[in-house]
Amino acid sequence: MSNRGSVGPVSSQDLFEQARTSLAGGVSHQGRYAPPHPKYVSRAKGSRKWEIDGTEYIDYAMGSASLLLGHAHPEIVEAITRQAADGTFFADCHPLEVEWALLIQELIPSAERVRFVGSGTEATLLAIRIGRANSGRPKVLRFEGHYHGWHDYAALGMNAPYDTMPTLGMLPAAAEATVVVPPDAERVEHALAADRDIGTIICEVSGANYGCVPLPSGFLATLRNLADQFDATLIFDEVITGFRWSPGGLQARDGIFPDITTMAKIVTGGMPGGAVAGRESIMRLLDPAVETQGFKPGVVHKGTFNGNPLVAAAGVAALREVKTGKPNAAADKAALRLRDGMGKIMQEHQVDGAVYGESSTFHLYFGKGAHGKVEGLSAAEIRGVSSETVNAMRSGLRRRGVDLMSHMSGVTSAAHTDDDIDQTLDAFEATLRDMLEAGLVGRA
Repeated sequence: MSNRGSVGPVSSQDLFEQARTSLAGGVSHQGRYAPPHPKYVSRAKGSRKWEIDGTEYIDYAMGSASLLLGHAHPEIVEAITRQAADGTFFADCHPLEVEWALLIQELIPSAERVRFVGSGTEATLLAIRIGRANSGRPKVLRFEGHYHGWHDYAALGMNAPYDTMPTLGMLPAAAEATVVVPPDAERVEHALAADRDIGTIICEVSGANYGCVPLPSGFLATLRNLADQFDATLIFDEVITGFRWSPGGLQARDGIFPDITTMAKIVTGGMPGGAVAGRESIMRLLDPAVETQGFKPGVVHKGTFNGNPLVAAAGVAALREVKTGKPNAAADKAALRLRDGMGKIMQEHQVDGAVYGESSTFHLYFGKGAHGKVEGLSAAEIRGVSSETVNAMRSGLRRRGVDLMSHMSGVTSAAHTDDDIDQTLDAFEATLRDMLEAGLVGRA
């Protein structure tokens, strides 16, 4: 008898062997593939998650940065459970989506109107379409290494080489309508002046890959001024920074406001979905009652599960907690203690590298001449650490019960404790010793 359709094995290796016969490539997200096999997690609570064989990890991926409150937060679990009992999907408007949107308006300064979408990728897809409609110009300016989802509008420029299409199946016209520059004010101004078809600017406001490659000081304020000068629609991608850098995102913390904001992850309480928000005069392009240049609405946007009641329930519960500011303060405190501790360990072992990050994030860099800082280093240098070094750090921490998010980076949550940080620092020091012995990191 065939066991096709059943899952019987209890090890990650056995599950991956089954997955290879059913899932394309054995995974549902290419980033989850990890030779010789990915790990299969069966449960998670607070700052911890457990692989199916019982192996326990301190989690610094935290749902790809979506779980500011930690895994299985009781308020979110209760909200989802309560809503599920009343119905999981109506294909109609419902009260929770209004409450959810009002909370976003209250927290995000530029959110005069909100539209819900199915994911962070859909958020930037819609935002760029709105930007083109608002500006009346077809081209989008974006920055080297910044990630805005996997759709064609945002594909060119997310990986080096930045002028080459990164995937088969991408429309050449989408690449032709994208202008990619480094985050340098002079280069931005030159591009806008040289090509008046550029009408939209999109920026990951933390810098590339949630701050792995930080933006130059003052860059966002300059970008706001240049967008105004050249009458371009400015989109802030706050998919990760939103509700994490502060309850109102980076824009609230720094007082720099875009025309359109994209959100996902924390805005949904870690559930699938996202949102686009912006100035009323721009977001009215989505209004089915308003005709614009012969189109009603001006910008078509649909999506079966937009504002799904289960997701809305989780989003409302999460934002009520975020609104207090307490989760942000706790997560920031944990990340600061982790960064300080890692930095001291690197100094004690005279390792040439740096640990850095903003808010509740941390990033590691190893390279000659760093001396504890990444300021002045190019994106190519920061992202150019050898795969052998990256894999040694990731696998060394994983063997010791610590799981990172991506590359050599991670995020903390309100659930991370002092004990978590202490255990992580012990694991980091032991891993660093191994890497020094293997010659995978250098001395300052």
